[in-house]
Amino acid sequence: MKGFEYFVVRCVPRVDREEFLNVGVVLYSQPAGFLAAAFNVNRDRIASLWPDLDLDVVCAALDTIEAVCRGDSDAGGRPATGTLTERFGWLAAPRSTVVQPGPVHGGQTDDPAGQLAHLVSTLVG
Repeated sequence: MKGFEYFVVRCVPRVDREEFLNVGVVLYSQPAGFLAAAFNVNRDRIASLWPDLDLDVVCAALDTIEAVCRGDSDAGGRPATGTLTERFGWLAAPRSTVVQPGPVHGGQTDDPAGQLAHLVSTLVG
């Protein structure tokens, strides 16, 4: 078993109201050398709650998160080129934007990719 940390990615269209909808999960396991994100954006549900929200902007932000996880140097400059620990720390840092990380939680798994899929289906889907 290897330790891991994760946070839920939230769509927060009205930061002042603190209303949100879970749209994905980022999972990091230092012992496994694993950092990845997975998303399940229910466009109809988000549009029914916040019809004026530009979902293309939200999805672009989620694409950037995935690119940082992969370490794509074109995806955000310095945060995307750091170590896995640095990239996870940058992604998990609190921010007041439409796409925000939730609190960091931890656990243990033998299969980080499978655990990520499980968390997305449980917490997002």
